[in-house]
Amino acid sequence: MPSQLVDKYFRIESLPHIWCPGCGNGIVTRSIVKAIDNLGLDQDKVCIVSGIGCSSRASGYLDFNTIHTTHGRALAFATGIKFANPDLHVIVITGDGDCAAIGGNHLIHAARRNIDITTVVFNNNIYGMTGGQYSPTTPTGDKGTTAPYGNIDANFDLCDLAKAAGATYVSRATVYAANMIIKQVEDGVKNKGFSFIETITTCPTYYGRKNKKGDAVDMMTYLKENTINKTAYDKLPEEKRENKIVVGELYKGQRPEYVEKYNKIIESF
Repeated sequence: MPSQLVDKYFRIESLPHIWCPGCGNGIVTRSIVKAIDNLGLDQDKVCIVSGIGCSSRASGYLDFNTIHTTHGRALAFATGIKFANPDLHVIVITGDGDCAAIGGNHLIHAARRNIDITTVVFNNNIYGMTGGQYSPTTPTGDKGTTAPYGNIDANFDLCDLAKAAGATYVSRATVYAANMIIKQVEDGVKNKGFSFIETITTCPTYYGRKNKKGDAVDMMTYLKENTINKTAYDKLPEEKRENKIVVGELYKGQRPEYVEKYNKIIESF
């Protein structure tokens, strides 16, 4: 099955990929492809949109309608694509810096409008491609090339942000649990509205090395030992919740989808 997925859904001529050994981006990319395959989506009806960054390179490896856009603008491009062709399944691949820093305003308003786009964030807690600068999700106190003495910013909880902005499906998983990512992408695509899926991924080259997190195996072990499902987390006393990575379906709601509302106005004339 893995080779069949590669042959069917990847641009073989674009491989091998550029990701570092131990990077979790390949796990997330494969999970997205597996979800698409499980859903039986027509490749010609899928559009993968990415911005700039390590994660955003994935669109170039995938054999769908793909567009590699400018930094932070993946959701803006995806919005235009969805308006132009509402029948497409539009999936955005983005990183924590691409999505939450320069692209933060686009995230807020895509969620607010409830546009039928599935956004998958590869969150490695750092800017990897450009040299290890700290990002909006770098934990307070952790280091980056632009925070050599430790980051003093409060880090974003991207799922809380997406929910507060109006997303109708919000979930989180880690690269340790690839099957959970697959299921969440499936659920996100099936949701009629803005879906936001945060995947916590490993970056041993920059984030791990700068913060003495060990090698890729150590970082994966950390995810295994510090992840807890939301149902179990809600039952924990406050003193045991610190530093836990909460995964699972975090929110699901229902609101009218924006493009459908817009097209109804057009049809009324």
